[in-house]
Amino acid sequence: MAQVRPATALPAANDDRIALFDLQRQRARLDGEIKTRIDTVLAHGQFILGPEVTLLEERLARFAGAKNAIAVSSGRDALMIALMAMGVKAGDAVFVPAFTFAATAGAVASVGASPVFVDVDATSFNMDPAALEEAVVRVAAAGKLTPRAIMPVDLYGLPADYPAIQAVADRHGLTVLADAAQSFGGELGGRRAGALAPISATSFYPTKPLGCYGDGGAILTEDETLAESVRMIRSHGRTGTGDEATVLGLTGRLDTIQAAVLLAKLDVFDLELARRREIAARYDAALKDIVTVPTIPDGSESAYALYTIRVDKRDALKEALDAAGIGCGLFYRLALHQHPAFREFVEDGLPVSEQLTREVLSLPLHPDLTDPEVDRVIEAVLDASGA
Repeated sequence: MAQVRPATALPAANDDRIALFDLQRQRARLDGEIKTRIDTVLAHGQFILGPEVTLLEERLARFAGAKNAIAVSSGRDALMIALMAMGVKAGDAVFVPAFTFAATAGAVASVGASPVFVDVDATSFNMDPAALEEAVVRVAAAGKLTPRAIMPVDLYGLPADYPAIQAVADRHGLTVLADAAQSFGGELGGRRAGALAPISATSFYPTKPLGCYGDGGAILTEDETLAESVRMIRSHGRTGTGDEATVLGLTGRLDTIQAAVLLAKLDVFDLELARRREIAARYDAALKDIVTVPTIPDGSESAYALYTIRVDKRDALKEALDAAGIGCGLFYRLALHQHPAFREFVEDGLPVSEQLTREVLSLPLHPDLTDPEVDRVIEAVLDASGA
């Protein structure tokens, strides 16, 4: 892992704080390759859907084990375009976990459909299949909305329980759209995120395990008809480069420079995933008796977009870590039904999601974190916990 992990601690830009994310170290490590690829784009001048986008799509599909990968402008746009390609519309219900980032429900509402919030499992942080079944039955019985799709989120990088969720979908005639924004590189049952559902969406936001230097995303699917619809929608609804719009679309393409950045990062992505898991294992071993560490089920691998613990006195621990110069984050302070933007979709009976908003805390984890820095994070958590 010498290609990814520095042997000694590196100085931060302004002080000795350990950042939750540190993109500058990765940039310095990959600087030559990234600049070479960007210079190639500047030379050929195909800034929209240039050859790097095509190559990236081929490599993403191959990496995930999917038949089609279509690069788009962001993770949220990936969700929205996928929903549009599926024909989701006003009057449809899309079942989403209550504990996740706002983009998940926002994409559903943006196509006119209604997000239905489902509570999550306290161990995995992901959609609870039993709660999902109850929600689908309840919505169908009420008759106000048509159950149409399920959108699980692979929170913090761990794939959701897709076999159980797909079973619910099959019983009720629904389509599963995986929100794999945080899990590209994660695995379940020997298959990688991006190939765990009929259609999947991922994000290349800079702090994601595979991130570009701006916004970006991708949609992956085995379904050729869906893939063709996605390609049209991302480019104003056009079938090619002409003016005729066949369907309603939007400006949803990934630009070529971002594709160039991602190609450089894909070259070392497996190494970076291994380093993330190595750091997570060290945190697990040192902290498992002090806080609730992530639980990774047998047969699963997390991409560790975030290393998130649970602790009763979360705010006190965060304050202590901040004072010790340890960057940490709260993902998320609000469950989806607690956001003002989703007030019209508010539901009761989401106790696990609400509890997690009071207990979760994410510790620094990125592939350029050094061993001495990992030790310092561990020591700070132990000191703050009185261990």
